[in-house]
Amino acid sequence: MGLVTRNDVDQAYQLLKSAVAHTPLQYDRYLSEKYQATILLKREDLQKVRSFKLRGAYYAIKKRSQSELAAGVVCASAGNHAQGVAYTCREIGVQAVIFMPSTTPQQKVSQVSFFGGNNVTIELVGDTFDASAAAAKAFAKEKGMAFIDPFDDPAIIAGQGTLAVEMMADALAESYQPDYVIAAIGGGGLISGVSTYVKDVSPVTKIIGVEPKGAPSMQEAFDYGAPIALEQLDKFVDGAAVKEVGQLTYQHAKEYVDQLMTVDEGLVCSTILELYSKQAIVAEPAGALSVAALEAIQDEIKGKTVICIISGGNNDINRMAEIEERSLIYQGLMNYFVINFPQRPGALKEFVNDVLGPDDDITRFEYTKKINRGSGPVVLGVLSKTREDVPSLFERIVEFDPTYIDLSENQSLFTLLV
Repeated sequence: MGLVTRNDVDQAYQLLKSAVAHTPLQYDRYLSEKYQATILLKREDLQKVRSFKLRGAYYAIKKRSQSELAAGVVCASAGNHAQGVAYTCREIGVQAVIFMPSTTPQQKVSQVSFFGGNNVTIELVGDTFDASAAAAKAFAKEKGMAFIDPFDDPAIIAGQGTLAVEMMADALAESYQPDYVIAAIGGGGLISGVSTYVKDVSPVTKIIGVEPKGAPSMQEAFDYGAPIALEQLDKFVDGAAVKEVGQLTYQHAKEYVDQLMTVDEGLVCSTILELYSKQAIVAEPAGALSVAALEAIQDEIKGKTVICIISGGNNDINRMAEIEERSLIYQGLMNYFVINFPQRPGALKEFVNDVLGPDDDITRFEYTKKINRGSGPVVLGVLSKTREDVPSLFERIVEFDPTYIDLSENQSLFTLLV
């Protein structure tokens, strides 16, 4: 199968321009001053379904024959592709069965139901996108229905590439020449379409693809020489948590993407909170990946023009507490320990007075008294005000209990206890 071309993207744009929103390309003063560069945000979080995924889904479905559409379509998605398929099917009167991982945030499941209405049936299957996709493909084959792939399809790639048509035209209209375009990578549909178009109209622009540290499926493919399934997957950045990229998207990335990066999920969380508090932008974890990447390349981009694609804004408000905690842990301000306390009156008071600093706060304290023992373990969470307070806190904890456990160094215990 050949690579998608600029002409393919232009054809998709002609069909889609009346069906999708032309999202703005905005100069961001805060980020520009922070990184001493010209930072522009392509706001796909303002798309009709709050994600770029509508573009590929709509185009891929419209490219199907009437006989195929009469039987209905099937897709698998962690959320945003599903919303694009649901919206499209309701708009054009097609039935769809949408498979989603059972771990998908409820906000995204509800949105799929809202956008699709009576045209959509939702099946929650599997713990990961890949398990859900396998079930969807088997169902489509059994029922003789068209499967709308979330990323590894020429029509999907061309549809996602229409984002770049708008982006580059708007940049030119404002006399911006982008030195960098940064986009998230999940399965690779977005980076494939965007890089195909951008490299044709501006070969000097550097394309950077960003993956979460816990799901570097494109980097793994680059290292191996072909798409290969990850052995482990952190599903926190759910919109980019794909075990294996597509063969076609891998070929596009190899051809057009200049650099791959991974960013820590904690940095993604800090970025989400910063985008919300500083710019009033609600970005989902995958949507914040491109902005999070700026932190790692800040020296390289000084004085340059950078476009970050905010790929989606479907963030479940119920996740904000977890997002804030992950951000604090990443910054080193929130720390969890297992500490042995003497089983006698006054031990906690002694710890508070002698170990905690004046600005430290206990956020978690779990203790069960052990009969006939001189000491007992406590699961303890401590929030510090500044990073400078942390080293001395650790020194005092060592004095209090030399055998303490720092849970950040033991992921299994952290998951079990915190």
